[in-house]
Amino acid sequence: MGMIHAELELINTIDLAMVRRKLIDESKVRKVTVVALVDSGAYMMFINEPIKEQLGLDIIDEQVVELATGQKERLKITEPIEVIFLNRSTSCRALVLPGDAEILLGSIPMEDLDVIIDPKTQPLVLPPDRPYIAQKPLK
Repeated sequence: MGMIHAELELINTIDLAMVRRKLIDESKVRKVTVVALVDSGAYMMFINEPIKEQLGLDIIDEQVVELATGQKERLKITEPIEVIFLNRSTSCRALVLPGDAEILLGSIPMEDLDVIIDPKTQPLVLPPDRPYIAQKPLK
């Protein structure tokens, strides 16, 4: 399987909450459109330092991750961000990769978005049997 990328919109969830509470105008919501590597082998959402700064995200924790090379690295974790793909959205914390590293969409946000990788054409797509709303098992 080749490298798969998807266009995502990332939004500061604190800003969204402030809009709902009428504390800021919707035009003040910090958001960015990115092209992310779809990596079902990674668990989380990974953003880079410039995206963290652009969204104005605070660091709330740290975690040690093991890279594909086997090297272990301590990464910062941000407060939740809203991740939007087509008509699907999810909120998740993001790990911050150093510098201008490639953004990664991992398996946990992919599952919550209820999206799949088409094995024939290899783009990230909505499941054909549920294109309008996400579906999750409660078992």
